[in-house]
Amino acid sequence: MYLETAPSGYDQCRDDVPHGKMATVEYESGTVGCKRKCMIYTPPGYADETKYSVLYLLHGIGGDELEWYTHAAPQVILDNLHAEGKLAPMIVVLPNGRAMPNDRAEGNLFDADKIKAFETFESDLMNDLIPYVESRYPVLTGSENRALAGLSMGGGQSLNIGLKHLRSFAWIGAFSAAPNTKAPELLIPQPEETTANLRLLWLSCGMLDELKHVSDRTHAYLAELQVPHLWYEESGGHDWPVWKNDLYHFSQLIFK
Repeated sequence: MYLETAPSGYDQCRDDVPHGKMATVEYESGTVGCKRKCMIYTPPGYADETKYSVLYLLHGIGGDELEWYTHAAPQVILDNLHAEGKLAPMIVVLPNGRAMPNDRAEGNLFDADKIKAFETFESDLMNDLIPYVESRYPVLTGSENRALAGLSMGGGQSLNIGLKHLRSFAWIGAFSAAPNTKAPELLIPQPEETTANLRLLWLSCGMLDELKHVSDRTHAYLAELQVPHLWYEESGGHDWPVWKNDLYHFSQLIFK
């Protein structure tokens, strides 16, 4: 299915709409053995008396917790959607998916220890970050109130982690998933269980993306096993216009 491009102005900051807040916070990671940073978006009108669902939004191999904020200004996209009444109330957490003591995107990004750190992030997310968020923010718990999505390396992480933890995430999105994505038969060993537990499984990729074969392979396997999912091809390559467009559309579908 072809994914339409978001309407003009969707990513432009508007003075006539309420704005949420984007903040950097630190949490203690027992997995890594140090404090780690993430960014957290709280929506317009945020109040402790309200309970929110949570989207965990992951970056690519060349980024960190700042990547989405720096290149895509997701708070602007989300603020505009909130103003149009198109979003369910949600907090968005932007972690650093490179779970190691020096988690900056520097040096050779493909060093074995850095690649391994993206796998280690599973423990950091499940055992450290999610408990931190749920202990300090007024959030709804249960899989139906948690979503996991990401771009490129983060898209692969979302599939690898989300499909392994179906009791924790009912909404999963992979934008231009990278080759770190596990083989489909490892991602979905029990198709019936996957189908029963997920509310949404989203795959998307630019038609000019050299890594599109990863998403094609996953989509073909899901279709063969009749696992419900949304598969979108869109104009563009492995780049920010694609991922911003994905966030615009994906965010409107979750928690509803």
